Formats: sequence, C-alpha cells, structure tokens
Amino acid sequence: MSLTHDEIVALPKIVLHDHLDGGLRPSTLIELAAEIGHELPSSDPDELARIFAENANSGDLVKYLEAFAHTTAVMQTEDNLRRVAREAIVDLAADGVVYAELRYAPEQHVAGGLDLQQVVEAVQAGIEEGIAEAAESGQGIRAGALLDAMRHLDRSEEIAALAIVNRGRCCVGFDIAGPENGFPASNHAAAFAALRAAHLPVTIHAGEADGADSVSDALFHGARRIGHGVRIHEDIEGFDTEEPTLGYVARHALDQQIPLEVCPTSNVQTAAAPSIEDHPIHTLRDLGFAVTVNTDNRLVSGVSMSGEFGVLVEAGWTKDDLLEATLAAAWGAFLPYEERGDLAELILEGYGIEL
Repeated sequence: MSLTHDEIVALPKIVLHDHLDGGLRPSTLIELAAEIGHELPSSDPDELARIFAENANSGDLVKYLEAFAHTTAVMQTEDNLRRVAREAIVDLAADGVVYAELRYAPEQHVAGGLDLQQVVEAVQAGIEEGIAEAAESGQGIRAGALLDAMRHLDRSEEIAALAIVNRGRCCVGFDIAGPENGFPASNHAAAFAALRAAHLPVTIHAGEADGADSVSDALFHGARRIGHGVRIHEDIEGFDTEEPTLGYVARHALDQQIPLEVCPTSNVQTAAAPSIEDHPIHTLRDLGFAVTVNTDNRLVSGVSMSGEFGVLVEAGWTKDDLLEATLAAAWGAFLPYEERGDLAELILEGYGIEL
C-alpha cells in the first residue's frame, strides 16, 4: 500500500547531506538580495524557485551552479548567516526531520569582512535559534554542522584546523566539496592526516561527477561516509544482473557499511543517475549497501526530504525501505554511539515499532 503525502511528511527523517547555501527560502533570498542591491532572476518567490528548479533540471551544470552565486552573495554577514541557518532548521523540522547535518564552506562567507571563526559562530547561533524555534512549535529536531573545504582551492588544512578547534558545539565533522573530477581527495592529504590524528569524523563528496576510483580515494583518506557515492556501481560487474560481482572498492563499502549520502533528485540533475526510476540507489539498497536519502540543495534542486521520500515511493519503495535507509542514516550520523542509539529508537517509535 502506497504512502500518502501526509503520511510521508509525518515520518521521522534524518538528513546527512544538506548544503546551507543551497537551501535558502526564496523569500529570504529576495529580501536579503534587495538589501545589498544584488540582482536576482526574479523578485517573486514562486517564480524564483521555479527558475532555479528549471535550471537544475536543464542538464546544464553552469545553469545549475548559477544559484550559488546568488545565495552566497547574501550570506556574508553574521545576521544573514544566522537567519539562513535558523530558517533551514525550522524548515527541516516542519518537514519531519528529527536530525540534520548542515554543511557549508566557511571560506565562501568571508567576502564581507568576517573571519572564519565568526562565520562558524554565526551559523551555530542560527542552528541553535532554529532548534529553539522549532521546539516552540512542537517540532523536535537536533542538528550539527559540517565544515567544508573547497576541493579546487588550497585552504583545506586551514579549514581542517578550524573544524578541529570547533569540534563539539560548532562542528560535528569535515567534508570537501566543489568540483570532484580533476580534484581528488588526495590533493588534501595533509588536511585528512590532521583530521585522522584528531579523530574528527570525515565525509567526502565522491562518486558523483567522478567514478569508483574517486570513492576509493575518499575511503583511503578516512571517509566514514561518502557524499553521493552512487557511481560506486561502476565497481560492480553485472550490476543490474542476478549475479553481480563486487570489486574491491564496492566490497569494502558494503562490508564496512559505509553510508552513502544519496541525493536522488540532485543525482539525476547532475547526470550521476539517468532517472529516479533507473537510479542506482534501488539496486544498491537491494545489495545491502548502507544507502541514506538526502536533499543536497533544497532550493536549488527544488526538493524537500518528504519530496525525496515521495519520488522513491513512486519508484516502488515501501515504508520498510524508507525505515531501513533512515536507520542507516541514524547509525551513520556523526554523533556519539549512545546518541545514535537514541536516534535509532526515536526513528523506530516514529514508524510505530514497539521496542
């Protein structure tokens, strides 16, 4: 029996891969852009959201990326960063998300004169305000921040040090983002060595714009999760047959249950997957990989967690499939072991399973 929209919204969700600069409210972007004189494609919230979604679905990566020039332009002050982070948490909570990890690159928010630590503090203040605001509406949510370094730039050691200093309250882990193809994780080996020495959790974008070798490189450098990771199927011979043969990279990810931060709609938009119906997530799930469901960029891709659940249900996923992916996300969260257990219990209770 298929789930209704309201039933999907009511399910407790976990999002591990959500970019702060990709999830602004259209109305907020318009308001903040007007304050600084930044020109947008439209000043109507609905039309602006439609334009971004059309660009994302155009198959043109340049058009897809245009949105980030607009969003980061308005995220250069403490007040604006706090507001964007607060609203992100409130919006996720309203969509049934009970735990979120928001990721952002501090180095992209210093053009207005803020230093990196001020950026981190502003985002964390917004996260905490959002949690409190959601609680006032009866929507409980926990959240943490992942600090990104841009993989095509040269500040990864600095951002890794920033993440280590802020671990706990302001940072739960580290990531590298940006253009994957041509900019391997190995370019940032020194940063990852420092993070391993500090025992700070790492996730790495891999297996989206590049193939299984990129996933291998990410795992070699200590990734505990893989951002996207869908092209790991290229290391599985006979992937869509009854008797697939796993290569060493795929076998490692499966045996170690490395969570794959799959973003179904975004993966189609960036050509990492041909369609939702033919998305590798379905077979990866059937093979036992730790697939999780995520939004990537809510505004830019025109998605929500409920929407991503919805398209998977339309493609044949059951409530049990959604539960399995959500539990994989709970156990893959960058939280202490005991707290991950509590989160898993919360998910099971939300799905009506008595403990």
